[in-house]
Amino acid sequence: MNEQDLSVAIENALVARNLRQMRVAQAALQPGYYLRAARLLQQAGTARAGARVLIGTGFPVVDTFETDGPVGAIALYEALAALGYQPTLACAAPLAAALAPDFAVLELTGSDLEGARHQARDALTALQPAAVVSIERPGLAADGRYYNMRGEDISARCGIFDPFMELADCPTIAIGDGGNEIGMGNIASAISALDIRVSVTTCDELLVADVSNWGAYGLIAFLGMWRGRDLLGAVSPIAILDYLSQRGSVDGVTRENTPTEDGLDAAEGLAVLAQLRALTGFADR
Repeated sequence: MNEQDLSVAIENALVARNLRQMRVAQAALQPGYYLRAARLLQQAGTARAGARVLIGTGFPVVDTFETDGPVGAIALYEALAALGYQPTLACAAPLAAALAPDFAVLELTGSDLEGARHQARDALTALQPAAVVSIERPGLAADGRYYNMRGEDISARCGIFDPFMELADCPTIAIGDGGNEIGMGNIASAISALDIRVSVTTCDELLVADVSNWGAYGLIAFLGMWRGRDLLGAVSPIAILDYLSQRGSVDGVTRENTPTEDGLDAAEGLAVLAQLRALTGFADR
């Protein structure tokens, strides 16, 4: 199987459950998007030793954060660190404080778009990232507000990451699973019929998955394969979910403090990891 075919196989696997109609989104994307996005990260690391990668994540649910997004962000952070990159997680309170003891964290403090643009300019200048990745971050709707999958306005609790994508002078990658996330502006017209307030924020490469966490696994699959390292074998969704649950996370669908993601048991994520490891030749190693 060549790399393009592998990417298509990964893309199909990651929307096989079609939980929130992401096959509609997939149909609007040029096949090979996981390969192209992973190449951007690979090239960033090749061009600059210790390349910085800024990973935005965190979706507010009530007064805390959901598990979808941070699990994938932590998995990608640890994979990139193992490969010699310098990753930083960008998130708003209370997730930022929860992660800060264990990870390099940039807290998103902009309470309005102007303030967020100011923070983005300063942070991008200081960090000089070689790539910016967004994993399940709320994206601005056409009216300049943020909405969850229930159509509730969550603008006051979001933190704002969109300007980091807009102002970056490096490649930008976004992962989403519903239509209201950063990056979905790339295909806004194609998914306009979905029952969601579609985000208009764009990116260089949009990745879709049934659960955004799993999109990070698609990137890790390629990065590990190219280095001959079973990076996916080191990912433990159960351990990460437990870590987040102990720090106050909730499942984004049930809004309960359980080690689940989008209403799914951790076994679903483990099955996806096993499938991707098999596709990249690590299942029997």
